[in-house]
Amino acid sequence: MSDGGLRIAILGTGALATFFGARLGRAHRVVIGGSWPAGLAALRAPGACIEGEDPVPLSAGPIDALEPPADFVLVLVKGPQTAGVAPIAARLAERSGVVVTLQNGLGLRGLLEAAAGREQVAAGVTDLGVTLLGPCRVRAFAGRLVLEDRLDRLAGALRACGIETETARDLRPHVWRKLAVNCALNALTALLDIDNGAVLDDPSRRLLVEKAARETAAVASAAGVPLPGDAAEDALAVARGTAGNRSSMRQDFAGQAATEIEFLNGAVAREGLRLGVPTPVNTWLANEVRQRALAPAGAR
Repeated sequence: MSDGGLRIAILGTGALATFFGARLGRAHRVVIGGSWPAGLAALRAPGACIEGEDPVPLSAGPIDALEPPADFVLVLVKGPQTAGVAPIAARLAERSGVVVTLQNGLGLRGLLEAAAGREQVAAGVTDLGVTLLGPCRVRAFAGRLVLEDRLDRLAGALRACGIETETARDLRPHVWRKLAVNCALNALTALLDIDNGAVLDDPSRRLLVEKAARETAAVASAAGVPLPGDAAEDALAVARGTAGNRSSMRQDFAGQAATEIEFLNGAVAREGLRLGVPTPVNTWLANEVRQRALAPAGAR
């Protein structure tokens, strides 16, 4: 754990939180907050560990016990937890820090802005594939991070830590592109209990992936954010590039945790309804995940 550099608070103890903690903790003052006792203990000793690298011991504790100030507060909790941690993120950022959501889905930024104010909240999008192997142990796949251009200081720190990072003036196309990929892969791989790459093995699976991605792109276009390229091809490319990865929603199913379905396929279905864009595949996937969540644990 470094005594210099940026002061960075990470909210969450899952796969991405562990990854960013391990990378940033070598050069910056990183503290991680969460509610998973085994995860918090592992973060302190032996430390956040990326497969093939040495662990990085970090300061870690209950999320509501973290102390300000932080230059950047990286929000990496699941969507359903966002409203609860938003006031904590705002307190940690105080007056000069920035709350940065790196989460998946639609609507989460607004929850953070309600607590911290619009000017103190920023966002980033990543297509990094990270699988949780155990408490604060992860396997990482190639990917990159795109941040709002006003986060150039954070971007520089991330690049120096070996994370491919760029900035963009308009993040919305990146948000919707990532949403299209997540809507195409997460629910389907969770429902079928398969790795990302397995969607490529069967024509019916590929078709669902393609339709979910293209529906999302159509909603984005109707919302004034046309996406470059073919969203379906993007989703298939991510499936190939992260073939051995377990999607976050599949990991949620395995851990019997609340999913982000309402911020992913559910959000696309609602936006489609509002904008008059049909979203039958996203609606079906959202309903299937909701039904699975209602089933007894042994029947999932």
